[in-house]
Amino acid sequence: MFVIDHMILLAAVLILLGIMSSKLSARLGLPVLVLFLLVGMLAGEDGPGGIVFDNAGAAHALGTLALAMILFDGGLQTPIRAIKKVWRPAASLATLGVLVTAAITGVAAAYILHIPIMQGLLLGAIVGSTDAAAVFSLLRNAGIHLNKKLKATLEIESASNDPMAIFLTVGMLEILMHDMQPGTGLLMMFVSQMGLGALVGFAIGWLSVQLINRIQLVASGLYPVMVAACGLLAFGITANIGGSGFLAIFITGVVIGNSRFVFQRSTFLFHDGLAWLSQITMFVVLGLLINPSSLLDVWFEGLIIALVLTFIARPVAVIPILALFGFNRREITLVSWVGLRGSVPIILAIFPLLFELPGAALIFNVVFFVVLISATVQGSSLPWMARKLKLTLAPPATPAATLEITALGKVDADIVEYTLGETSRAVGRRLSQLALPDTTVVAMITRADTVITPRGSTLLCADDHLFIVLKPGTRRFVDSVFSAAINDDESNELPARELRLKGNTKVADLKHSYGIQLDVENDNSLEQVLKNALNQPPQLDSTVELEDVQLSVREMVGHRIITVGVLLLAGDDEYDSTDG
Repeated sequence: MFVIDHMILLAAVLILLGIMSSKLSARLGLPVLVLFLLVGMLAGEDGPGGIVFDNAGAAHALGTLALAMILFDGGLQTPIRAIKKVWRPAASLATLGVLVTAAITGVAAAYILHIPIMQGLLLGAIVGSTDAAAVFSLLRNAGIHLNKKLKATLEIESASNDPMAIFLTVGMLEILMHDMQPGTGLLMMFVSQMGLGALVGFAIGWLSVQLINRIQLVASGLYPVMVAACGLLAFGITANIGGSGFLAIFITGVVIGNSRFVFQRSTFLFHDGLAWLSQITMFVVLGLLINPSSLLDVWFEGLIIALVLTFIARPVAVIPILALFGFNRREITLVSWVGLRGSVPIILAIFPLLFELPGAALIFNVVFFVVLISATVQGSSLPWMARKLKLTLAPPATPAATLEITALGKVDADIVEYTLGETSRAVGRRLSQLALPDTTVVAMITRADTVITPRGSTLLCADDHLFIVLKPGTRRFVDSVFSAAINDDESNELPARELRLKGNTKVADLKHSYGIQLDVENDNSLEQVLKNALNQPPQLDSTVELEDVQLSVREMVGHRIITVGVLLLAGDDEYDSTDG
């Protein structure tokens, strides 16, 4: 039997154990990364598995590839709308926040571990970034829902602060090993890393979308593979010309993920699975690399550093930044607490080992212990903290899945599945009362094991599954129809584009589905409202304004108005490019 045969068997067993352990995450209230690390530690030299693995170079190579794919998937799943909404506070936390956190933690680490100040700052840089996957996998498993602004801030900060921590770590190693000047040398390195990373990321992202939509491949399964290759191309080019490959691959993911391209949904599912495989593999291997008995030698120092990081460094970095951007005390407190450390610090802790820095083993062990404490303590208490601060919301009625029309070439339609929650505003209403956009078709409804033929008289119930054919540009309007009940001011969440409805849509249904209120009788149809407001017979493109709402005639048959355009004159000007 060949060695590779043993390795394949071992890899399969460890991956399966990692997947099975994820089932315990919600039950134990722990992030899955802790369980994956434990699987690796139990399989390692000091555990029942007895596997001896001390190849830091292989762990670094595997960890770099895995982290790149995780960041790429994070970019694919990050809507540009969320970035536009919170990019300033998130970017400040991801840069200045990481720098302040690293500096305070580093000075404390130098004093606690009795090591030179520059090595202490290196340790601070290594633990400077937070882990998005750990935070939001835990929130989803615990059933915690935060408001959009807070959730977007945490997501964008966590997804974008890794390049800053990597830059600081590499910069400190250059200073320690190659006597690089801390001032101008570090500044030039920052400009090179971030500038080239952003430039290549945007360029490769745009070119990738053009290529994917123009090329005709013989097999649909090749499209997700091509997208992955484009992401790795962005990483490789940037890293080889002196930029941040991690920033480049994340930005490439954002550009691709917020564009329309063929086989989009299958591509997202492919990369979601690839990211999970990367996480499992990376954490299990990192668990194998650590010697658990060595953690006992640094537990006290590691605990003190973790306390400084959690209760001093992170709050000092977060409070002034978020206060400047108008966050309230409860939101600032939660963001200060959501500082879970994950994959990046452990991978960065391998760098000193590769550089053969004196004291590298001590730094690695301390970082590993800090990550375990952060993920375990903060991770298990995060749902409690969110509820205690009264920042949790009722779960929204969002699409359970998005299915695409699998055809080569650009198809201007999606098939979307909506699962109605108890609080959905569509529950208890008939299909004819939903005021869906005129190009939207309800294709099928399933209730338990029953398939229901959609009719205008069909009454919708909680837990119904609706399969809807829609144009991408109407997606956010349709989301509004099936989302949770809104307050009077939430109509601002609608995009600043015209909504086209059937002329027989009732004014009351318009208000109920979109929060758009007209100062007329609720029983009137939009056709009646237009005819009453116009001083002459209606014609195509005739327009009236009723306070902050503009109604336009878009389609007529004889004297009947078939389609009406509805436009909020003071709407939300944010644009989500995934809408088309």
